[in-house]
Amino acid sequence: MKKIDKKINTIFKYINQISGNSSDIVTRTIKIAQKNIGYVYLESVSSDDKISDFLVKGLSWDARETNFNLFDELFEKLQNTIANSNLKIANTYDELFYFLASGYTAIIIEGVHKAIVVETRKQLDRGVVEATTEAIVRGPKDSFTENHNANIGLIRKRIKDPNLWFQEIKIGRRTKTKVTISYLNDIVEEEKVNIIKKRLSQINIDGILDSGYLREFLTDSKFGDFPKMISSERPDLACSSLLDGKIVILVENSPFVLILPGLFVDFFHASEDNYQLPLNVSATRILRFLGFFLTILTPAIYIALTTFDVKLIPSQLLISLATQRQGVPFPTAIEVVIMLTTFEILRECDLRMPKQMGASVSIVGALVLGDAAVAAGIVSPIVVIIVAITSIGGLLFTDVDVINSIRLWRIIFILSASLLGLIGIVIAGFIFITRLASINELGISYLSPFSPFSLQGQKYGIIKSPTPILKNRPSFLEPKNKIRLRDDSNEEN
Repeated sequence: MKKIDKKINTIFKYINQISGNSSDIVTRTIKIAQKNIGYVYLESVSSDDKISDFLVKGLSWDARETNFNLFDELFEKLQNTIANSNLKIANTYDELFYFLASGYTAIIIEGVHKAIVVETRKQLDRGVVEATTEAIVRGPKDSFTENHNANIGLIRKRIKDPNLWFQEIKIGRRTKTKVTISYLNDIVEEEKVNIIKKRLSQINIDGILDSGYLREFLTDSKFGDFPKMISSERPDLACSSLLDGKIVILVENSPFVLILPGLFVDFFHASEDNYQLPLNVSATRILRFLGFFLTILTPAIYIALTTFDVKLIPSQLLISLATQRQGVPFPTAIEVVIMLTTFEILRECDLRMPKQMGASVSIVGALVLGDAAVAAGIVSPIVVIIVAITSIGGLLFTDVDVINSIRLWRIIFILSASLLGLIGIVIAGFIFITRLASINELGISYLSPFSPFSLQGQKYGIIKSPTPILKNRPSFLEPKNKIRLRDDSNEEN
């Protein structure tokens, strides 16, 4: 790394040269007490008001009595004058340009191989607003933003504990993106943190623009796997996970944090479960599990029963199904695939199009296309009902990776049912369960607390136990400090 030159003009020339004479570079030289002082900043990321109102005035005022050969003395005086900004020292051009791109202003003294950088960052991100991808019925309305320090602050204000540690590394040869590992030191095993640090340190890529870039590097996910980490923009969910003994990763310029490990049961929970009565939460979780199995198995079971195992269908229902299929030119499996494909296309349109147009597309797709397909004799009415049940069950999940995994396994079950009927579904089911049971993340089984079975862990499974009963953290997360709720009365006795 090249060291900073002594001459101000040489420094300005080199900065312009390596940046292609970018239009947002501002350089200026002033003379104070017969000494040349230069400062440079990027007006696209720095605030002109902060520079003129605080930095230049403070520099001019202090410079009258400062010996500019004493670099440390000037740095100390600037610290006392500009108390509300971060001051650092840059020794190389790489460091200097990183600070400039981060919204700092560099102060250069003629004849010194170093530069003082002062934070003059412009507000370029949106404020704290309500989450857009995770519906909030009850609970805090704030969400993470693209501001890295603000995201850390949203966690800090909820967990006021010195054991809450934040460790930062930079990833990306060009973007030098800040990635912060957050965890409770007295709860999380150090070995788990070291595993994540090692995986992050091995990433050698041009840039990280969002937390989604880290997914494939942090987990060894294979074809068809369900996600091994939770992506969320809700600070309350992140803090709840930290208190349980999980690790949260924050990425600069990303409103989504990553929570590790993400287990299979976690995707049937919601952060709002902590704010509602246990009975209501348990009923809702059972509905989510029911919706999951409906969206994966319903098309396959229908194909198996109508194609291979017709004898299992009651006679009256069989006659009704046969009547509905009169005139339909396609086999049952083709019918189902056509309708499912149509719905997935409509769903993607609904996600990508503006909100004003998305609702119209959904209504047209659900009402007009389904009715028109039946009227035209392309599909039978029962297939429209099957696809509707399948689609409604899938709408319970909002995580993109979960949705994609459900789509893939739904196709696998459909193909198995088309080839072998109910036997094919059973075989695909064994493969599905075996695959999930074989997944291991940070030394924790993906199907915990169901496999290996943990009686104490069932309190964190489908049925939610009352909070006073949840005295220990989930044992399957292997926390160092297992107690989350202390009984002070017993301790006093």
